[in-house]
Amino acid sequence: MKFTTYMRNGAPRLAVVDGDRLIDLNEADARIPADLRLALQAGVDLGAAAQAALESEAARQPLAGVKLAPLVPEPGKTICLGLNYFDHAKEGGREKPDYPWFFFRGASSLIAHGDAGVVPRVSSRFDYEAELAVVIGRRVPRHVTQADALQYVFGYSCFNDMSVRDYQKRTPQWTIGKNFDGTGGFGPVLVTADELPPGATGLRIQGRLNGQLMQDANTTDMIFNVAETLALLAEVLTLEPGDVVVMGTPAGVGQARNPPVWMKAGDSYEVEIERIGTLVNPIVAEAA
Repeated sequence: MKFTTYMRNGAPRLAVVDGDRLIDLNEADARIPADLRLALQAGVDLGAAAQAALESEAARQPLAGVKLAPLVPEPGKTICLGLNYFDHAKEGGREKPDYPWFFFRGASSLIAHGDAGVVPRVSSRFDYEAELAVVIGRRVPRHVTQADALQYVFGYSCFNDMSVRDYQKRTPQWTIGKNFDGTGGFGPVLVTADELPPGATGLRIQGRLNGQLMQDANTTDMIFNVAETLALLAEVLTLEPGDVVVMGTPAGVGQARNPPVWMKAGDSYEVEIERIGTLVNPIVAEAA
């Protein structure tokens, strides 16, 4: 089953995808919150609600005719992993990390499918990173085991963790280079966990710059898989419904190429994950 978040009257709205159309779930059933995170926090059985909407005469509208929002517009937490593919760690001159390189993203950095990634005025070292995003569906107990962790995942989506490399390297912490406005592409759809292999393993993940293949790997190549990552995070903090975990990028990023390849105004980057979908963000320069 696929869900998306679109904009209507200036507010994000949760919808189930029906082929090339969508059904607004709150419109189909007023008891369902219009926001994905709020619906998950309320414990709504979104699978059942979506199935009921799909089987009903609820109004449909063309998916191509709406403006999308980031899949989870305001996650409580967005936790990202760095150096989580063997080939990417190697191209960055590092060995396999003993522990994930975690960092946070703020909601103001997130953009939707079709929205523009923004090259900041203060830097031209603007890089791409194709990644798998995990959306938490239920509160994850502290110290959950790897064997039990995946039952708390609602679904998976695409993410482009666009990075301002010189700012990322200004400090030992990566946060500052990962939180420029307009740098976190997220969407266009979420595919529920039951539709994919456990932990979304075995899926081809690709990144294309202006149609040219730059990244091509498989989610099996992750150093820390989804279940292990969630268990490690649960040693430290409580993952809540609507939180997002972004699982790192494979090799082929711009900064590792010779010469480096930086995104610029007029470019477009696509993140495609097998059985999930394709996220596209054009690139523009920050307004003067």
